[in-house]
Amino acid sequence: MGIARGQGWGTVGALPAGGVVVSSDAEARAVVTGARQAGTEVPAIGLLGGDLCRTLGGVGDEDRLRRGPATVVSCDLGSALVDGRLGYFVAHLVARRRGWRGGGFVAMNAAWLGTWNLGPSAHPGDGWLDTYHARLGLRQALAVRARLPLGAHLPHPGITARRTRALQVDLDAALPVLLDGEAVGPPARSLSVRVEPDALTVVV
Repeated sequence: MGIARGQGWGTVGALPAGGVVVSSDAEARAVVTGARQAGTEVPAIGLLGGDLCRTLGGVGDEDRLRRGPATVVSCDLGSALVDGRLGYFVAHLVARRRGWRGGGFVAMNAAWLGTWNLGPSAHPGDGWLDTYHARLGLRQALAVRARLPLGAHLPHPGITARRTRALQVDLDAALPVLLDGEAVGPPARSLSVRVEPDALTVVV
């Protein structure tokens, strides 16, 4: 279960029959959510873009996904209870205010959040989520943001970093929550996150 240090990961292949090609993390999340709600198996997902695609080294070539040679990997999936509402994420969960005022909480399955290398040690096939609970003043937040593109923001005394399979989080204030970049419900005070190892077949 999950990749081990020094172990090879993935095989050369192509998107299998019934696979779905998506262009973003949000589209991949929609595929997962639709399958889970229908009680069916999640199809293989071919990635043309998004933060999970970037983490996996995808190049956005649909012909390569469909015909090969592409890379086929087994990826983890994040699930979250947001004030009791169940959702999924392929790349990340983010709970924060605009501008990260007062800090926030993130759970990373992918390494990237846009142009930020927010989870520099996160690996989508290792069976863990990398979580960060930040409590930062304005000056600290600005200093951290300047380091995010290079993934050089850690360690930091205002950020609690933890690798976990499951975690219950009580936020300091009600915060908007985004799963793979999409807002879900009203601001939340309580979160539960969990990793589902090897839940997805992904092609890049």
